[in-house]
Amino acid sequence: MTPPGLQIRLKLARADFQLDVDLNLPAQGITVLFGPSGSGKTSLLRCVAGLDRPANGLVRLGQDLWQDDAQDFFLPTWQRDLGYVFQEASLFEHLDVQHNLSFGLKRSRKPGATQALAQAIELLGIGHLMNRRCDGLSGGERQRVAMARALATQPRLLLLDEPLAALDWARRQDILPWLERMRDELHLPMLYITHSVDEVARLAEHLVVLKQGAVQAVGPVHEVLAQVQSPAIVGDEAGVVLRATVLVRDPVWHLSQVGFPGGTLWVRDSGLAVGQAVRLRVLARDLSITRQEPQETSIQNHFEGVIDAIVDDTHPSQALVRMVCGESVLLARVTQKSVTALQLSVGDQVWVQVKSVAVIG
Repeated sequence: MTPPGLQIRLKLARADFQLDVDLNLPAQGITVLFGPSGSGKTSLLRCVAGLDRPANGLVRLGQDLWQDDAQDFFLPTWQRDLGYVFQEASLFEHLDVQHNLSFGLKRSRKPGATQALAQAIELLGIGHLMNRRCDGLSGGERQRVAMARALATQPRLLLLDEPLAALDWARRQDILPWLERMRDELHLPMLYITHSVDEVARLAEHLVVLKQGAVQAVGPVHEVLAQVQSPAIVGDEAGVVLRATVLVRDPVWHLSQVGFPGGTLWVRDSGLAVGQAVRLRVLARDLSITRQEPQETSIQNHFEGVIDAIVDDTHPSQALVRMVCGESVLLARVTQKSVTALQLSVGDQVWVQVKSVAVIG
């Protein structure tokens, strides 16, 4: 039986929109809140934390009720079993890392708090920073300390409000593996706000797309990204995320073959072991369609699929074609001219050519 997760039902008036959501989210893993600025992501997070009080609100984590206006019940923030990581790490600059983490430890009245902090230090790889003053840390190190401090309280829910937004590209790449490790090793739900499509593709297990305070789409990330009606991501970033497993490593050509529920793909060998689970990002712009099986082509990844939708893309010259390949779905961006020339229709069996695949986790 699936354990009860996070239930959020609330309305909150803002200057430019009204936040109005009704969500039932998973009991573990990262749920990403995604959408443009002003869509209500941070407002939603603040309501869950109890920092803002919406009208007609209901917030429940498992069996624990945090807010229910029908019963005139509201639990203040300090009594909610959560950790909060902000865009800018709020650390005591004049103290070293050890004392910053000890401060977080004092907030926890739970048994085993010291052990929980030790596990967080190991999980986030910050043991060597204990004697460093916080004003001498890099942005990525500061955020890892802030996350460890939040985890030291052994929260049942972790809220992360754009934790990588203040970091440059290189520092983001440094910290993403630690976030993946938190997702994979911690058995608690996390709400994670980002504007970055890369972070969505790499971290999200569940995705909530917001616009002007309303939920546009919600569900497992691979399903939401594969939608073509009201797509969550448009333009050059449109594409899908696939879960795959390394099947073969070819040391001669420095390639790995990965299998997904629909076929296999050759990707650049990044040193992952056979049997390793991986996450792939396949962009619509990197796919092409042909009526016949490709022959004598430099594109090594091709397999059969069935068209189940053709929709207009953001530019009138382009179309998005959604294809079912085995148990997986792929998106291809092609020209409207190609749709006509190939006489593509829903239900047609076609060959899909994949020019590029990114191994993202």
